[in-house]
Amino acid sequence: MLAPRWLSVVATAAILTLVSVCAARADNTAPAITAFNTAWAATNDYTCVLHSHEVLKDKTQDRVYQYSFMKPNFAKTLILSGDGQGSGGVWSGGDTVSGHQGGILSGIHLTVSVHDPRATSIRGYTIPDGLLNVIVSRYATTPGTLTQFKGGKVGGVMTDMLDLKVADPANHDGITEQRLYLSEETHFPVRQILYSGDQIVLDQSITDLKTNVGLTQKDF
Repeated sequence: MLAPRWLSVVATAAILTLVSVCAARADNTAPAITAFNTAWAATNDYTCVLHSHEVLKDKTQDRVYQYSFMKPNFAKTLILSGDGQGSGGVWSGGDTVSGHQGGILSGIHLTVSVHDPRATSIRGYTIPDGLLNVIVSRYATTPGTLTQFKGGKVGGVMTDMLDLKVADPANHDGITEQRLYLSEETHFPVRQILYSGDQIVLDQSITDLKTNVGLTQKDF
């Protein structure tokens, strides 16, 4: 069996085929999104570490993921610490993922639905939900009021902050507001916070981001 809910990060079936924010329906606009689109167009692949804290009712989940991505749609994750440590999965587009559990069962691979509870976090996030372009795309396409502010320093870098007041939380997993901090220098996300009312239900930080590192399909 795969580790229960083994990967936090990641998109609804409608978003699974996205490979760039430019390809998404552009309901909301902001200079930070435009700057990201430009940076993303020049990016072939990346690696990063994603630190994720999730809350669902009375449950919490803290995980650290190693993340690799190559265009158009190759993604690989490994849980470095937290629930399911050592488990990993690969998504190559479509609606399935190939994954393995940590420890002595790491050699056993299974292919399951991208939304299978064994392949998602406690809030149901999937591997493609953690793609940086998918994260930004939600601010461009989710109905609501989008505003851009100076975000101050996050992780030691100056940021622009996007604040989205969600128009219809009932159809958006109960999320009422979401904030995204993007580096002023690279224009890539460094932190995301999602709220349900006054409660933070998702807090993600992106560190150790390296772009255009020369990944190939053999790395997935």
